[in-house]
Amino acid sequence: MTGNSLDHHLQRYAQRTSSMKASAIRALFSVANRPEVVSLAGGMPFLQSLPLEALAADTAAMIAEQGLVAFQYGSGQGILELREQICEVMALEGIRAHPDDVVVTVGSQMALDLTTRIFIDPGDVILAEAPSYVGALTTFASYQADVVHVASDENGLVPSALVVAIEACRAAKRRIKMLYVIPNYHNPAGTTLSAERRPIIAQICRDADITLLEDNPYGLLGFDDTVHRAIRADDADNVVYLGSFSKTFAPGLRVGWVLAPHAVREKLVMANESATLNPPVFNQMLISMYLAKYDWQSQIKAYQVTYAERRDAMLGALETMMPAGTTWTVPTGGFYVWVTLPEGFDTAAMLPRAVSARVAYVPGTAFYADGFGSRQMRLSYCFPTADRIVEGVRRLAGVVNGELEVMKTFGSHAYRAVSGPQSPSPDTA
Repeated sequence: MTGNSLDHHLQRYAQRTSSMKASAIRALFSVANRPEVVSLAGGMPFLQSLPLEALAADTAAMIAEQGLVAFQYGSGQGILELREQICEVMALEGIRAHPDDVVVTVGSQMALDLTTRIFIDPGDVILAEAPSYVGALTTFASYQADVVHVASDENGLVPSALVVAIEACRAAKRRIKMLYVIPNYHNPAGTTLSAERRPIIAQICRDADITLLEDNPYGLLGFDDTVHRAIRADDADNVVYLGSFSKTFAPGLRVGWVLAPHAVREKLVMANESATLNPPVFNQMLISMYLAKYDWQSQIKAYQVTYAERRDAMLGALETMMPAGTTWTVPTGGFYVWVTLPEGFDTAAMLPRAVSARVAYVPGTAFYADGFGSRQMRLSYCFPTADRIVEGVRRLAGVVNGELEVMKTFGSHAYRAVSGPQSPSPDTA
């Protein structure tokens, strides 16, 4: 395509396309998937423990018996049987819900997109934890929302910081539409919102007339058999709840859901129909069959054991190998550890050198909308074996120590000049 032709097409794009950015994680996949690279980057579930042969036989039988239904168009809200089963899954977290208020989506990422679409006008504010899920930030940007980060700590979102953020936005005449939170085993921070803070945050949102968007893909993946009570369990009127089977069954099927107040549900169904007509019926029926015929809760317990062992391997390796001044979170479930390097580091600038050392991670700046996070990185322990995790941390520590030597030799100012501009990092990240 010639330069003139490209310019001609660019002039036709909608304004909001200027806010679209490639995912930092997806951009890593082509490198991180090379066998010689230890990928501590992507949050891919460990599917090898699934009963694949039995699932293959049951899926073939389902096609033979119900193929005319499975391969046909379906409801824009999702099949009823699966919505009923989703209500049973959510009941484990204290949620009492009716299938009529559940909307099945093509993964919870689409649920995020649809919810943002029906709530956000360009320039509206979405409050989000600092740091926050990169996929959500990308979606919010695509609808031209302004993300305002709210401080978080080892116990999750800080209620007093939420009040301050709301007051600051209101004083500046900015319209806040939503608060986005990942309460359990946060992506990327690995933290969990404390039970004491949950009702406080819900009350703050109700008082301020702000919709609370609760994103909970990891809620059943705690390592001590604790299932935290959902915020939605105690606030059915102001919480929109997102769930997914990607972390507890199979991400390739792309089945998630939204539980929303009735009026919101109606808008979501219409948005869902305009986006896809209906979520894939076959995928829904396969998951419904899995939930009905298999001991899926025992499968989740097997995941918990596997991920706990791998988390322990990562934490032990970090403790043994990373230089003084490095800190990290200690997750009690989920997939991720959030690492903060000593002052002066830029993890985005360091990534090419890490890949050359055959280890990959996600730089912290991907999880902020405002340029923060330059000293941070997200490490994932869900997919590599424990031995590979230890080797990956060994390689990573070698790169970090090498960077430290450069800073000692040339000074941090010279290091930053070579590595690129530094962004400040909030103490609460």
